[in-house]
Amino acid sequence: MKAASDVVVVGAGVIGAACAEALTAAGVSVTVLDRGAPASGTTAAGEGNVLVSDKAPGPELRLAQASRRRWPELLDALRAELGPRRAEAEWEPKGGLVVVTGVDGIRPLREFAAAQRAAGVTARELGPAAAAELEPHLTKDVAGAVHYPEDAQLQPVLAATTLLAAVRARGGQVRAGVTALGVTRGTSGAVTGVRTDRGTLPCAAVVNACGPWSGDFARRAGAPVAVQPRRGMVLVTGPLPAGTVRHKVYDGDYVGAVAGGGAGLQTSAVVESTRAGTVLIGSSRERVGFDEALRVRVLRELARKAAALFPVLTHVPVMRAYGGFRPYAPDHLPVIGADPRLPGLWHATGHEGAGIGLAAATGRLLADLYTGRAREVDPEPFRVDRPGIVPGEAAA
Repeated sequence: MKAASDVVVVGAGVIGAACAEALTAAGVSVTVLDRGAPASGTTAAGEGNVLVSDKAPGPELRLAQASRRRWPELLDALRAELGPRRAEAEWEPKGGLVVVTGVDGIRPLREFAAAQRAAGVTARELGPAAAAELEPHLTKDVAGAVHYPEDAQLQPVLAATTLLAAVRARGGQVRAGVTALGVTRGTSGAVTGVRTDRGTLPCAAVVNACGPWSGDFARRAGAPVAVQPRRGMVLVTGPLPAGTVRHKVYDGDYVGAVAGGGAGLQTSAVVESTRAGTVLIGSSRERVGFDEALRVRVLRELARKAAALFPVLTHVPVMRAYGGFRPYAPDHLPVIGADPRLPGLWHATGHEGAGIGLAAATGRLLADLYTGRAREVDPEPFRVDRPGIVPGEAAA
């Protein structure tokens, strides 16, 4: 571990990869470490959502809007830099459709969409007939819907590996199978390196992009943060005819599940197709620590709710199921920026299930903060020393 970098990014998922890409684009030398293979943790268990539809007006929505603008521009730039074969992320600006199947849900759906429109989101209210034109296989029980043309999807592992390919092309390093154990400090108390199971890697700064494991790494570094794992599961069907599901479609109660903070199981119907023709079915949220067991009852509930939304799926075979851990912060906002308790320690974590969509803007924001450039997004709401993020400090 002799080579020194300006910055060591711990975590080679999509958030760490986006931070490393943005830093190297700004001329910063970077080494990315991961205890496993790149993009093999939370990123590999994602659905690839790039959403504005599920976020209430506020800081996270502003970050999501910035990321939605940046993703296609960034991918176009990387294709020009790396070539199309090395920069393929299956970007699909397919749009989203949020539906309710009971009249009681129409008013909350409309009010949420109106608030988002006031914040600059394109949200088009539809009746049942117009919703059926967009999604012919939807249940006939739809009472109302909102179309979000800005929602998009990409393949998360491909996106992360594309970002890391750019890091390598610019002289950065990506080291798999290296476990970060903590940091070293100089006489001033600032970070001077990262301790690993392969030795110490000198650096001027370290970025904690460990996802659900960020809390553990921060504790080892001596600056704990309240980020915990939140489990999610996804079903994958066999390939279906093109056009069976045309958008990302979810039930209106999904927004409440995303914003909920309870430890118990929360599920909502979320259905979308992939370029390969398979259909991804979610979503679930549950705080069970790092318990990796697949729970059949959860998978059954996901299947039941998806079939209620798309009856055509009732007899479709399920090819596989997978689960993953998402980095949950108590106030549902990411943690992005420098840690004032430990000079040289930076955080990019706490995105929970929105990390794929928020990655492009997160990486840019962190790089802007590190280099002192003007920021497109206000970093204040994401600071690490806000109430509730530092253990022992109550949330506001």
